[in-house]
Amino acid sequence: MKDTPINYEAVSRIIKELNLNGKVEKASIREIKKLINCIENETGERFVRMEMGVPGLPPSQIGIDAEIKALKTGIAAIYPDIEGIPELKEEASLFIKMFININVSPEGCIPTVGSMQAGFASFLTLSRIHEGRDTTLFIDPGFPVHKQQHHVLGLKYESFDVYNYRGKKLREKLESYFCKGNIHSMLYSNPNNPSWICFTDEELRTIGELATKYNIVVLEDLAYFAMDFRKDYSHPGQPPYQPSVANYTDNYILFISSSKAFSYAGQRIGIMAISDHLFHSRFPKLLQYYSFDVFGKAMIYGTVYALSSGTSHSPQYALAAMFKAANDGKLNFVDSVKEYGEKAHIMKQLFTDNGFTIVYDKDNGYPIADGFYFTISYPGMTGAQLIEELLYYGISAISLAITGSEHTEGLRACVSLVQRNQFPDLEFRLKKFKEHHPIN
Repeated sequence: MKDTPINYEAVSRIIKELNLNGKVEKASIREIKKLINCIENETGERFVRMEMGVPGLPPSQIGIDAEIKALKTGIAAIYPDIEGIPELKEEASLFIKMFININVSPEGCIPTVGSMQAGFASFLTLSRIHEGRDTTLFIDPGFPVHKQQHHVLGLKYESFDVYNYRGKKLREKLESYFCKGNIHSMLYSNPNNPSWICFTDEELRTIGELATKYNIVVLEDLAYFAMDFRKDYSHPGQPPYQPSVANYTDNYILFISSSKAFSYAGQRIGIMAISDHLFHSRFPKLLQYYSFDVFGKAMIYGTVYALSSGTSHSPQYALAAMFKAANDGKLNFVDSVKEYGEKAHIMKQLFTDNGFTIVYDKDNGYPIADGFYFTISYPGMTGAQLIEELLYYGISAISLAITGSEHTEGLRACVSLVQRNQFPDLEFRLKKFKEHHPIN
């Protein structure tokens, strides 16, 4: 038995009790969370928790105040309009103009129960717009739950790890999938979860041009809106703007989350922004499932209505207020989350000082930015070995294997829940890990 920071016997026993022996690498994010909770409760030791991609900063007070005010008016007793409250739709449309420099009409800005519901609703609806097209393409690595949603819905998907297909290589790779004729939509996150790579305007242009050429809808997940801290996207109505495929095609849906940029994850509120062109497009096949063949109407009154009968009422007022404050230049939401990048810089150094390597270390030839996530591996160890072994040192993460990454030797580390006062403990545990696992 090793002299590990966390009791070796207790960790081994709990892994077996949860039927995760030899399976930790393939465990879902929530399964890893439960495992760590059990170990912490059993041992009384606090983990350096990097498995959950949840905010670690206080929520915007502007949102809290607006939601409390709305609740006091009695709106909790009233069903929200399925299309969303007018204030939110107007401010969402303006937010997209102010920070992406793209025009999306308020009618296409639909509140959803977080970006998760936006994705679920989009996958479901888009799978029904074309005869003979039944597959989503994921540009990986990506958020594992999007694939889980496909499994739940019984939908098909294909995917590839984009790391070796950056720049000019991206066009040929995408066309190799699109030319088969079975793809109806494609999804990626930008910045990317988990690698933190960020697509360039050249790459977004390629994606947009091919989406138009093959009539494919691009789902752009902006969960980490404006969080590529190498550029300052925080000033409304002024360049530089958040890069987006919306500059290069009319076939898009944007997922704009309140969870990370505004630290408002608990209220499950986000925006699905459908381009004006797509919103008004007609697809006869939709009439097999909906009362409308107009895409936007089918989405709102068919899919979103059936899923949740609208989005929780009071958080809509919160998000409207936060958008308005950002649009008016009164809330610099980017400054509020720069802490993530600063912590990532320190944590990456602690890992690399102790023998770890950064898996996705370059972004189109340049050093990867510091942000919400980074990726790690350890010489001589597989991802399966590493994720389980780190548990005995009080460090948790998730496997890159469940993200669609080709780098199955690596793990995804999220900085959000790690407090600065844990850095000395993290350094001690990493040094102990290196001592127990000497590099040949």
